[in-house]
Amino acid sequence: MTDNRPILFFDSGMGGLSVLAPTAALLPHAPLVYVADSAGFPYGTRSEGEIAARVPALLGRLAERYDPRLIVIACNTASTIALQHVRAALDVPIVGTVPAIKPAAEISRSRVIGVLGTEATVRQPYVDDLAARFAGDCIVLRHGSAELVEIAEASLEGVAPVPERMRAVLAGLFDQPGGERIDVIVNACTHFPLVEAELAAAAPHPVRFVDGGPGIARRVAYLTEGQQWPAAPVPGKAVFTARSARTDALVPALARYGLAGIESL
Repeated sequence: MTDNRPILFFDSGMGGLSVLAPTAALLPHAPLVYVADSAGFPYGTRSEGEIAARVPALLGRLAERYDPRLIVIACNTASTIALQHVRAALDVPIVGTVPAIKPAAEISRSRVIGVLGTEATVRQPYVDDLAARFAGDCIVLRHGSAELVEIAEASLEGVAPVPERMRAVLAGLFDQPGGERIDVIVNACTHFPLVEAELAAAAPHPVRFVDGGPGIARRVAYLTEGQQWPAAPVPGKAVFTARSARTDALVPALARYGLAGIESL
Protein backbone atom coordinates (compact mmCIF):
# COMPACT_ATOMS: atom_id res chain seq x y z
CA MET A 1 0.00 0.00 0.00
CA THR A 2 1.06 3.57 -0.60
CA ASP A 3 -0.06 6.75 1.10
CA ASN A 4 -0.35 9.77 -1.18
CA ARG A 5 -1.07 12.31 1.54
CA PRO A 6 1.42 15.19 1.27
CA ILE A 7 3.58 17.08 3.69
CA LEU A 8 2.33 20.67 3.60
CA PHE A 9 4.73 23.58 4.08
CA PHE A 10 3.28 26.99 4.91
CA ASP A 11 4.95 30.41 4.82
CA SER A 12 4.03 34.00 4.09
CA GLY A 13 6.24 33.90 0.99
CA MET A 14 9.14 31.90 -0.42
CA GLY A 15 11.29 31.59 2.69
CA GLY A 16 9.92 28.17 3.55
CA LEU A 17 11.77 26.77 0.55
CA SER A 18 14.83 26.75 2.82
CA VAL A 19 12.95 24.22 4.97
CA LEU A 20 11.36 22.27 2.13
CA ALA A 21 14.71 21.60 0.42
CA PRO A 22 16.41 19.66 3.27
CA THR A 23 13.15 17.80 3.93
CA ALA A 24 12.89 16.74 0.28
CA ALA A 25 16.50 15.55 0.42
CA LEU A 26 15.72 13.29 3.41
CA LEU A 27 12.34 12.10 2.08
CA PRO A 28 12.67 12.03 -1.73
CA HIS A 29 9.40 10.14 -2.28
CA ALA A 30 7.30 12.39 -0.07
CA PRO A 31 4.54 14.32 -1.89
CA LEU A 32 5.03 18.00 -1.12
CA VAL A 33 2.65 20.95 -1.14
CA TYR A 34 4.15 24.39 -0.61
CA VAL A 35 1.79 27.22 0.34
CA ALA A 36 2.72 30.89 0.20
CA ASP A 37 0.27 33.33 1.75
CA SER A 38 0.93 35.89 -0.95
CA ALA A 39 -2.29 37.72 -0.07
CA GLY A 40 -0.95 38.35 3.44
CA PHE A 41 2.75 38.81 2.64
CA PRO A 42 4.81 40.02 4.45
CA TYR A 43 4.03 38.83 7.98
CA GLY A 44 6.96 40.58 9.64
CA THR A 45 5.22 43.97 9.66
CA ARG A 46 1.77 42.69 10.68
CA SER A 47 0.41 42.73 14.22
CA GLU A 48 0.43 39.66 16.43
CA GLY A 49 -3.36 39.70 16.47
CA GLU A 50 -3.62 39.62 12.70
CA ILE A 51 -1.24 36.67 12.41
CA ALA A 52 -2.79 34.75 15.30
CA ALA A 53 -6.19 34.97 13.59
CA ARG A 54 -5.11 34.54 9.97
CA VAL A 55 -2.79 31.53 10.14
CA PRO A 56 -5.10 29.00 11.87
CA ALA A 57 -7.98 29.96 9.58
CA LEU A 58 -5.88 29.52 6.45
CA LEU A 59 -4.35 26.25 7.59
CA GLY A 60 -7.83 24.93 8.37
CA ARG A 61 -8.86 25.52 4.76
CA LEU A 62 -5.62 24.03 3.47
CA ALA A 63 -5.93 20.94 5.63
CA GLU A 64 -9.44 20.38 4.29
CA ARG A 65 -8.33 20.74 0.68
CA TYR A 66 -5.03 18.80 0.70
CA ASP A 67 -5.49 16.31 3.59
CA PRO A 68 -1.83 16.54 4.67
CA ARG A 69 -0.26 13.92 6.91
CA LEU A 70 1.78 16.68 8.56
CA ILE A 71 2.00 20.47 8.36
CA VAL A 72 5.23 22.43 8.66
CA ILE A 73 4.81 26.10 9.54
CA ALA A 74 7.97 27.09 7.70
CA CYS A 75 7.88 30.66 8.97
CA ASN A 76 9.46 31.93 12.17
CA THR A 77 7.00 34.79 12.59
CA ALA A 78 3.92 32.60 12.15
CA SER A 79 5.38 29.92 14.42
CA THR A 80 6.34 32.19 17.30
CA ILE A 81 2.89 33.83 17.25
CA ALA A 82 0.38 31.26 16.00
CA LEU A 83 1.81 27.77 16.55
CA GLN A 84 -0.23 26.98 19.66
CA HIS A 85 -3.40 28.36 18.08
CA VAL A 86 -2.91 26.08 15.06
CA ARG A 87 -2.24 23.01 17.19
CA ALA A 88 -5.38 23.69 19.18
CA ALA A 89 -7.48 24.10 16.04
CA LEU A 90 -6.28 21.20 13.84
CA ASP A 91 -6.09 17.46 14.35
CA VAL A 92 -2.94 17.17 12.24
CA PRO A 93 0.69 16.92 13.43
CA ILE A 94 2.22 20.41 13.30
CA VAL A 95 5.93 21.20 13.17
CA GLY A 96 6.91 24.80 13.84
CA THR A 97 10.00 26.85 13.09
CA VAL A 98 11.83 28.59 15.92
CA PRO A 99 15.07 30.59 15.94
CA ALA A 100 18.08 28.26 16.12
CA ILE A 101 19.48 29.88 19.26
CA LYS A 102 20.40 26.58 20.91
CA PRO A 103 22.74 25.35 18.12
CA ALA A 104 24.17 28.86 17.82
CA ALA A 105 25.09 28.89 21.50
CA GLU A 106 26.66 25.45 21.17
CA ILE A 107 29.15 26.64 18.55
CA SER A 108 29.80 30.24 19.61
CA ARG A 109 33.26 30.84 21.03
CA SER A 110 32.96 34.57 21.65
CA ARG A 111 29.62 34.04 23.45
CA VAL A 112 28.05 36.87 21.44
CA ILE A 113 25.29 35.75 19.09
CA GLY A 114 23.30 37.72 16.55
CA VAL A 115 19.64 36.96 15.84
CA LEU A 116 18.53 38.26 12.46
CA GLY A 117 14.80 38.00 11.78
CA THR A 118 11.70 40.02 11.05
CA GLU A 119 10.60 42.77 13.41
CA ALA A 120 7.70 40.60 14.56
CA THR A 121 9.94 37.62 15.38
CA VAL A 122 12.78 39.33 17.20
CA ARG A 123 10.44 41.12 19.62
CA GLN A 124 8.63 37.96 20.73
CA PRO A 125 8.86 36.77 24.37
CA TYR A 126 9.45 33.33 22.87
CA VAL A 127 12.87 34.53 21.74
CA ASP A 128 13.58 35.81 25.26
CA ASP A 129 12.76 32.34 26.56
CA LEU A 130 15.01 30.57 24.04
CA ALA A 131 17.89 32.91 24.89
CA ALA A 132 17.42 32.35 28.62
CA ARG A 133 17.16 28.56 28.31
CA PHE A 134 19.90 27.87 25.79
CA ALA A 135 22.20 30.90 25.69
CA GLY A 136 22.18 32.14 29.28
CA ASP A 137 25.94 32.76 29.24
CA CYS A 138 25.80 34.61 25.91
CA ILE A 139 25.04 38.14 24.82
CA VAL A 140 22.20 37.78 22.32
CA LEU A 141 21.80 40.76 20.01
CA ARG A 142 18.75 41.05 17.77
CA HIS A 143 17.83 42.95 14.64
CA GLY A 144 14.65 42.88 12.57
CA SER A 145 14.71 43.56 8.85
CA ALA A 146 11.71 43.63 6.54
CA GLU A 147 14.00 44.74 3.72
CA LEU A 148 15.97 41.49 3.80
CA VAL A 149 12.75 39.51 3.27
CA GLU A 150 12.13 41.49 0.09
CA ILE A 151 15.75 41.02 -1.02
CA ALA A 152 15.48 37.27 -0.54
CA GLU A 153 12.22 37.10 -2.49
CA ALA A 154 13.73 39.12 -5.33
CA SER A 155 16.78 36.84 -5.42
CA LEU A 156 14.52 33.96 -6.46
CA GLU A 157 13.43 36.05 -9.43
CA GLY A 158 17.07 36.47 -10.43
CA VAL A 159 17.70 39.89 -8.86
CA ALA A 160 21.14 39.71 -7.25
CA PRO A 161 21.35 41.25 -3.76
CA VAL A 162 23.25 44.55 -3.66
CA PRO A 163 26.26 44.23 -1.31
CA GLU A 164 25.73 47.70 0.15
CA ARG A 165 22.18 46.81 1.15
CA MET A 166 23.37 43.58 2.75
CA ARG A 167 26.02 45.45 4.73
CA ALA A 168 23.39 47.95 5.89
CA VAL A 169 21.16 45.14 7.15
CA LEU A 170 24.03 43.49 9.03
CA ALA A 171 25.02 46.84 10.55
CA GLY A 172 21.84 46.54 12.59
CA LEU A 173 23.61 43.76 14.49
CA PHE A 174 27.29 44.61 14.27
CA ASP A 175 26.86 48.27 15.18
CA GLN A 176 25.18 47.45 18.49
CA PRO A 177 27.34 47.55 21.64
CA GLY A 178 29.32 44.31 21.64
CA GLY A 179 28.37 43.57 18.05
CA GLU A 180 31.96 43.48 16.92
CA ARG A 181 32.32 40.21 18.87
CA ILE A 182 29.51 38.34 17.08
CA ASP A 183 30.77 35.04 15.72
CA VAL A 184 27.46 33.28 14.98
CA ILE A 185 24.29 34.68 13.43
CA VAL A 186 20.95 32.93 13.66
CA ASN A 187 18.93 33.33 10.49
CA ALA A 188 15.65 33.61 12.37
CA CYS A 189 13.58 34.07 9.24
CA THR A 190 13.32 31.22 6.75
CA HIS A 191 13.85 33.71 3.91
CA PHE A 192 17.34 34.59 5.03
CA PRO A 193 19.13 31.30 4.24
CA LEU A 194 18.20 31.96 0.61
CA VAL A 195 20.77 34.78 0.64
CA GLU A 196 23.18 33.38 3.24
CA ALA A 197 26.18 33.44 0.89
CA GLU A 198 25.62 37.14 0.18
CA LEU A 199 25.20 37.88 3.88
CA ALA A 200 28.44 36.08 4.69
CA ALA A 201 30.28 38.04 1.99
CA ALA A 202 28.95 41.33 3.38
CA ALA A 203 29.84 40.64 7.03
CA PRO A 204 32.67 42.80 8.45
CA HIS A 205 34.46 39.66 9.68
CA PRO A 206 33.95 35.91 9.25
CA VAL A 207 30.86 34.59 11.03
CA ARG A 208 28.92 31.36 10.95
CA PHE A 209 25.23 31.29 10.07
CA VAL A 210 22.76 28.76 11.45
CA ASP A 211 19.08 28.17 10.74
CA GLY A 212 16.40 25.67 11.63
CA GLY A 213 15.94 24.03 8.22
CA PRO A 214 18.06 20.89 8.68
CA GLY A 215 16.69 20.28 12.18
CA ILE A 216 13.11 20.60 10.98
CA ALA A 217 13.81 18.14 8.17
CA ARG A 218 15.10 15.60 10.70
CA ARG A 219 12.03 16.18 12.87
CA VAL A 220 9.68 15.57 9.95
CA ALA A 221 11.57 12.40 9.02
CA TYR A 222 11.27 11.18 12.61
CA LEU A 223 7.54 11.91 12.85
CA THR A 224 6.82 10.13 9.57
CA GLU A 225 9.13 7.17 10.16
CA GLY A 226 7.49 3.92 9.08
CA GLN A 227 4.79 5.62 7.05
CA GLN A 228 4.07 4.62 3.46
CA TRP A 229 5.07 6.83 0.53
CA PRO A 230 4.42 6.66 -3.22
CA ALA A 231 6.67 4.15 -4.95
CA ALA A 232 8.31 6.86 -7.05
CA PRO A 233 8.86 10.59 -6.51
CA VAL A 234 5.92 12.73 -7.57
CA PRO A 235 6.08 16.42 -8.62
CA GLY A 236 5.24 18.80 -5.84
CA LYS A 237 2.85 21.70 -6.12
CA ALA A 238 2.94 25.33 -5.04
CA VAL A 239 -0.16 27.15 -3.84
CA PHE A 240 -0.64 30.92 -3.62
CA THR A 241 -3.40 32.62 -1.68
CA ALA A 242 -3.32 35.34 -4.36
CA ARG A 243 -1.87 35.11 -7.87
CA SER A 244 -0.14 38.08 -9.47
CA ALA A 245 2.56 38.88 -11.97
CA ARG A 246 5.05 38.66 -9.12
CA THR A 247 3.99 35.19 -8.04
CA ASP A 248 4.00 34.00 -11.65
CA ALA A 249 7.57 35.28 -12.00
CA LEU A 250 8.55 32.79 -9.29
CA VAL A 251 7.46 29.74 -11.31
CA PRO A 252 10.98 28.91 -12.65
CA ALA A 253 12.43 29.09 -9.13
CA LEU A 254 9.67 26.86 -7.77
CA ALA A 255 10.41 24.30 -10.48
CA ARG A 256 14.03 24.14 -9.27
CA TYR A 257 12.65 23.02 -5.91
CA GLY A 258 10.56 20.29 -7.54
CA LEU A 259 7.29 22.25 -7.41
CA ALA A 260 5.88 21.84 -10.88
CA GLY A 261 2.19 22.47 -10.29
CA ILE A 262 0.88 25.96 -9.45
CA GLU A 263 -2.51 26.48 -7.82
CA SER A 264 -4.50 29.23 -6.10
CA LEU A 265 -6.40 28.88 -2.84
